[in-house]
Amino acid sequence: MAGTLYLVPTPIGNLGDISRRMADTLAAVDFIAAEDTRVSLKLLNYLGIKKPMLSYYRHNTQNGGQAVLSRLLAGESGALVTDAGTPAVSDPGEELVALCAENGVAVVAIPGPCALVTALSVSGLPTGRFTFEGFLAMNKKNRRDHLERLRGEERTMIFYEAPHKLAATLRDLEAAFGPERRISLCRELTKLHEEVRRTTMGQAAQWYEANPPKGEFVLVVEGTCAQEADGISLEQGLEQVAVLRQAGATLRDAVRQVARESGLPKNELYDLAVGK
Repeated sequence: MAGTLYLVPTPIGNLGDISRRMADTLAAVDFIAAEDTRVSLKLLNYLGIKKPMLSYYRHNTQNGGQAVLSRLLAGESGALVTDAGTPAVSDPGEELVALCAENGVAVVAIPGPCALVTALSVSGLPTGRFTFEGFLAMNKKNRRDHLERLRGEERTMIFYEAPHKLAATLRDLEAAFGPERRISLCRELTKLHEEVRRTTMGQAAQWYEANPPKGEFVLVVEGTCAQEADGISLEQGLEQVAVLRQAGATLRDAVRQVARESGLPKNELYDLAVGK
């Protein structure tokens, strides 16, 4: 009879977040498959647990997955852990779970730390409906295509980002969603220097241009406003700008007001209005 694969979350920063069930599961299994055995060994030493370990990470999913599957099919039980957070969420563990499902191996998920849920709960933005977008592509065209597809997204959006790419990502987010769109930037969650910055897209882009970021980030972005949800186009936005100008507003003030109320990108709207 095949064994069971347990998906065991690990603390995203504070070791005190390990639960009794998580620790008991790691102590009970026959082996542990880890993203980085050196990182996981520190956690096991903290818990006083010694177990056989094998590597399972993004660049060895085929060989590593088969090694894990073979042991499970032989009747052993195993735990899958990442360096931090919940396995199989924005993580190659999803391929291992699929492999187990295809081969009739039971998979049990242990609840625990997850950076995206932690950030969402503290963001101050709507939490009833959300979409997790993970890391944006490094290729500029691919990332902008991705964001273009999200222009009309009404749900709260969650992204992961590394500090060295944050400034460029914020510029792309501002271009896609406009400078007035709300965003919560959650840095170093559960760690000593945890920080949650609730601001607008434009202000965030300016701040991190001047203040080089440190630590890993979770970005929680507000979904479209009501007018965007109704499908207001740039052409309709230009018409609203024209109406405000006829009423005496300057071009800049008219564009700023329409962008704020519609969620349309201010710079793009201004450029089009100047071209008119």
